[in-house]
Amino acid sequence: MANLVTLNLHCGQQPGIVHAVSEFLYQRHCDIVEHQQFDDVTRGQLFMRTAFHAGPGYDGTSLHADFDTVAAKFGMSFELTDSRPRRVVVMVSKLGHCLNDLIFRWRAGNLGAEIVAVVSNHDTLRPMAEAADLPFFHVPVTPGDKPEAEAELLRLVDEYDTDLVVLARYMQVLSDDLCRVLRGRAINIHHSFLPGFKGAKPYHQAFDRGVKLVGATAHYVTPDLDEGPIIEQEVIRIDHTLDPPRLSNVGQDAESVALARAVRWHCEQRVMLNGTGTVVFT
Repeated sequence: MANLVTLNLHCGQQPGIVHAVSEFLYQRHCDIVEHQQFDDVTRGQLFMRTAFHAGPGYDGTSLHADFDTVAAKFGMSFELTDSRPRRVVVMVSKLGHCLNDLIFRWRAGNLGAEIVAVVSNHDTLRPMAEAADLPFFHVPVTPGDKPEAEAELLRLVDEYDTDLVVLARYMQVLSDDLCRVLRGRAINIHHSFLPGFKGAKPYHQAFDRGVKLVGATAHYVTPDLDEGPIIEQEVIRIDHTLDPPRLSNVGQDAESVALARAVRWHCEQRVMLNGTGTVVFT
């Protein structure tokens, strides 16, 4: 089977970009199977995602080096990636709905990624992880040993050759240094649209305010708490009859769906950063 490769690029808007990319791939006997682009007229930027089957004798290093010439001509930033499943470490605390959903989608082959380990600051979800034959690591976090706990997390990220860290209702704030180390490869799920109800009982706050929509936001992790570039949001309409426990159940459904989409799109190289936002080619 031919190698499936994805080319993501962005640069300033200018004529000839699509032609140059297409000609480059044609000359190397590559077959384009998917192409999407977005012209951000506000910022004057073009974003492009092109998936293709590489020609005979495919060599990723050589292809990357050859494309440097095209990139230099147009001032492009680009990334060439193969189609191997991205390796994901999931971080959790006590709530298991997002982890359970990710495991189900992974085992069904619908996640676009391979879950390789689960890390938690509690031991609560160990049975769920081990039932799926996933390594589970209990890394407690207290105010006095947070640097040591984060060092252990990074050790596990390296040990498992991790492409993406998923905070699936991990109820600890990551340090600024750790956020910078994981920049662009850590996704968090937030229990509402951002900004939203903060604190330990967001759905009780939502109930008190009489909300009519329950939402969830999946975003990249940054040092600015809950303000990273947004990848996906999900919303479910509700009414006054839902008490806090039922409201929480609805919210957990929204969280699971939004997070799974964000993980899959990231792992399929469908997400590109655009300033403080994102371009998502679905």
